[in-house]
Amino acid sequence: MSWKAPYRPRGEITQAYNDGVVELYAVSDGARPGYQPVEKPTFKARLRYEERTLGIQRAYLAKQAQAEVERVLRTPRIRGVGARDIAVTEDGRTYRIDLVQSTDGVFPPSMDLTLIRLEQDGEGGV
Repeated sequence: MSWKAPYRPRGEITQAYNDGVVELYAVSDGARPGYQPVEKPTFKARLRYEERTLGIQRAYLAKQAQAEVERVLRTPRIRGVGARDIAVTEDGRTYRIDLVQSTDGVFPPSMDLTLIRLEQDGEGGV
């Protein structure tokens, strides 16, 4: 049997995801009913990512919405990732996912995660 290349539509760019690893967590309320809410992270996925350029337009739009966007990561597309989930990069920094955008014209199917920093320098992660 001869080797056959995997299917990839013509004209689509292949993503490398060589910049690092990000862990995604869902956030739920871990407090007992009637008590003050306590954020409880639940592990969702560990994905490789490619760092994307934080464009000037995206930065200014975030400032208009009083959000301080710090990074944009491109990861393989998976279901169940949404805004308000938590992302922890390999350097231990914790971010809240502000926006999830599916990208067109790339292979494999990918999504861009717009991240807002949660803690100040020196604080721990999840």
